[in-house]
Amino acid sequence: MSVNSPSPEPTSKRKRSISPTTENDPPVHRKRRSLSPVDRPSVEDKRDSLEQLHVEVPRIHDNDPARRREREEQLRIRLAEQELAGIVKPKPDPKLEMQKMAATRGGGAYIPPARLRAMQAEMDVQDPSSPEYQRIRWDALRKSINGLINKVNVGNIKFIVPELFGENLIRGRGLFARSIMRAQASSLPFTPVFAALVSIINTKLPSVGELIVTRVVSQFRRAYRRNDKVTCVATSTFIAQLVNQQVTHHLLAFEIIILLLEKPTDDSVEIAVGFTKEVGAFLSEAEPKANNSVYERFRSILHEATISKRVQYMIEVLFQVRKDRFKDNVVLPEGLDLVEEDDIITHPIHLDDDLQVQDTLNVFKFDPDYAETEEKYQSIKNEILGVDSDSGSSGSDSDSDDESSEDEPDTGIVNGKVTIHDHSETNLINFRRNVYLTIMSSLDFEEAAHKLLKRNIEEGLELELANMVVECCSQERSYAKFYGLLGERFCKLNQTWTMTFDQCFRNYYDTIHRFETNRLRNIARFFGHLLAQDAIPWSVFEVIRMNEDDTTSSSRIFVKIMFQEISEVLGLKRLAERFKDPTMQVWFGGLFPIDNPKNTRFSINYFTSIGLGVLTEDMREHLKRAPQFQ
Repeated sequence: MSVNSPSPEPTSKRKRSISPTTENDPPVHRKRRSLSPVDRPSVEDKRDSLEQLHVEVPRIHDNDPARRREREEQLRIRLAEQELAGIVKPKPDPKLEMQKMAATRGGGAYIPPARLRAMQAEMDVQDPSSPEYQRIRWDALRKSINGLINKVNVGNIKFIVPELFGENLIRGRGLFARSIMRAQASSLPFTPVFAALVSIINTKLPSVGELIVTRVVSQFRRAYRRNDKVTCVATSTFIAQLVNQQVTHHLLAFEIIILLLEKPTDDSVEIAVGFTKEVGAFLSEAEPKANNSVYERFRSILHEATISKRVQYMIEVLFQVRKDRFKDNVVLPEGLDLVEEDDIITHPIHLDDDLQVQDTLNVFKFDPDYAETEEKYQSIKNEILGVDSDSGSSGSDSDSDDESSEDEPDTGIVNGKVTIHDHSETNLINFRRNVYLTIMSSLDFEEAAHKLLKRNIEEGLELELANMVVECCSQERSYAKFYGLLGERFCKLNQTWTMTFDQCFRNYYDTIHRFETNRLRNIARFFGHLLAQDAIPWSVFEVIRMNEDDTTSSSRIFVKIMFQEISEVLGLKRLAERFKDPTMQVWFGGLFPIDNPKNTRFSINYFTSIGLGVLTEDMREHLKRAPQFQ
């Protein structure tokens, strides 16, 4: 018996078209659901309907002439339709737009360069006393500085610098500082280039260099407090290169290292290691003793502090870099040693100073004396670039400002070279600082003398160098023969240095009462060495008047220590013979007075008390004979 299984559900099939009922009937057509296209006017129809309108159409650039004409025609039709519909915006007043832009802090909305040029042409702003004109020049200055900084590199830095000096860097020093800090933070490998650029600008416009150092240090402090590692790395790298270029003092580098290693963490030690790599070569030359203490601190952190293995490895790499004498981290990379040593201006800014970043210099400020300050900066620019005033008059449109003229040294041109007449003693301070650093970094007196003489000391600064040698000697905890030998080497070079140290002795004896005992002792032994070696003439004794009225406790201590130093070198016998030399008696009248018995007794008692009674024999004989002549 067969069982009929249920048939499966029929699958859906495509519906077939309806066939006509009879052969003579026409085929049946289904009604389509889509709507028929609406008849719209063609481009030709629009062209015909709008022919009576005269609409100015901008010129369209297209290589295909037919396509260009078609695009222009379509644009004309669109503009005509807008005009017919009444939706064309009224043309803005260029003067009103510029006034709105000048009144804003950041310059208002972005205006395309083509439109800005058109507005300026329509406005025809040529009055320097108007805010609109100054605003336009300010924006041009900002864009020019940004463009020059963004394209500087090792190869073109010598060409970028004159262009930067051509801009008004006094008025735009805030813009320059902000732009170069942004560029450096975004491209750390170019930090040495930016530091070299700042160093060159700093030689002619020190206020610009000081502002940059101030802002970088302030930004580092702010980033350190906020635990902003990225900014700390960028600013510390910039500071390291500025120290290498001697734009700021190396003590700032030590302060940063001490701050980072005071409470060591992985991040702070990592930043300190990177910073030390950048500036370590310079610190090892400038301050080797303090530099050694830095590495001792790194060593203690490596063995004692709880830091990660990665940071420990970084410290070990730092020691290897130091062992290799920073061969991959030189002080000044090739092509960036562009500033003469005598032109270097170093700003002594410290980490805990009260810094004024002067943020107001970043924004536009109306200058009522714009034309006058323009002329002043034009003359300064011509002197810096070595351009005659006549040839530089054509560039009078350049921005200029003398708002910080009190901080700027007067400049002039002598024999075609730029010279700076410094009335603020900035060069003198830097000269003394460089002499100090040279002396401190020298291993022996011969190296120090060689380095100092290599500086080509300007005429008139010889006495300052001699004073610095004596000052360095006085600052030591105990007398170092190094300084006596250094002074002797200078004195025996030529008569100029002999007379310089002669004058130095006279100056220090007149002011010896200002020094504390330890400094006084070192100074006395220094000049005692020079006298014992005949480095300076014994005619300097004529300034000493050994009596109760003309001496002080300080001067008597000074003479005592100086004579003891001389006697140790010459011996009492030779010392007595020198003081009995008849050709030199004219210089010893004040030292061994015989004009007044009271003064004679005072001198005899003084030299006897210091163990040099042998020098008083002639005065004793004079006192014995004195009653016979009364």
